[in-house]
Order: sequence, then C-alpha cells, then structure tokens
Amino acid sequence: MTTEIIGLHHAAYRCRNSEETRQFYEEFLELPLVEAFPINTTATGRAANVLHSFYQMSNGGCIAFFEAPDQPFEFKKQHDFDLHIALEVPYPTLERMLQKGKDQGFEVRGPSDHGFIHSIYFRDPNGYVVELTAPVNKDGESGFDPAEARARLDRWTAGDR
Repeated sequence: MTTEIIGLHHAAYRCRNSEETRQFYEEFLELPLVEAFPINTTATGRAANVLHSFYQMSNGGCIAFFEAPDQPFEFKKQHDFDLHIALEVPYPTLERMLQKGKDQGFEVRGPSDHGFIHSIYFRDPNGYVVELTAPVNKDGESGFDPAEARARLDRWTAGDR
C-alpha cells in the first residue's frame, strides 16, 4: 500500500496572544510569518473572532496558530510526553539555537541523544514544548527500522514493559 500523503502542510495550535507567539516563532526560532488572516465566519456560518497565522519552515511546511480570545481554552505547560512538536535542523543550527536560548534566558533542555537524533527543547509562550532535532546519520537515511519498531510495539502491547 502506497500513501498519497506528501508531507505536513501545517500543524495548528491555539495561542494566547498572536504577537507574543510571533516573537517566539519569528524572532527566536527564525521562522518567517508568511500568512495571517482573520476568520469572522466559520464554514458553517457561525460568527467567529479568530486570527489564523502561519510560520514557514524551509521545506515549505508551516506551524500555525489560532488566537480565539472569545473561546475558552486551558493553556498549561505541556509535558514532553503529552504534547510537543519536533522541528528538524542541521547540527550546527542545533548548537547555535542552544546557545541562543541560553543567552536569551529561555527555559532550554538538552541536548539529548535519542540514537537517531539529538534534541534540544524550549517552551513557547503558550506552554507548548518545541523540540529542535538534528539527525545523527549524515547520509540522509532516517535510521528507522520498521520491523524492529513493530517488534517493540508488539512487546509493549503484550505487557513486556
């Protein structure tokens, strides 16, 4: 079976404040703001008061946000295991961003060696964890082993934890 899914166009999250979010994603992470538009009416005709903004990665995919001040939403600091987004960078950029985060007083953790990637972690103004990852394998191979992944999942499911 071959998938028709090409790649991630965007992942969207709620944000508290579009300007604070822009400062983190555009000024700190260096992802350009490429689109922002208000949504005043939903596709079903309901009135809305929402701003949808998009920050683009070099491969064309985006991370996007909805600021919806009239709609309740519980913002909380996310645990890495609950919710995070991982963005790939070259290793020199990982090192540069680690130092940049420390210099600017951001909560930063890592680097962590996950075998196939090295990662550092930041928290954005909305409480989301942003992971920057640099692949260990320099030849473009993912290092993934689907058969071993399935075997590990099967052992987990069987209670072998």
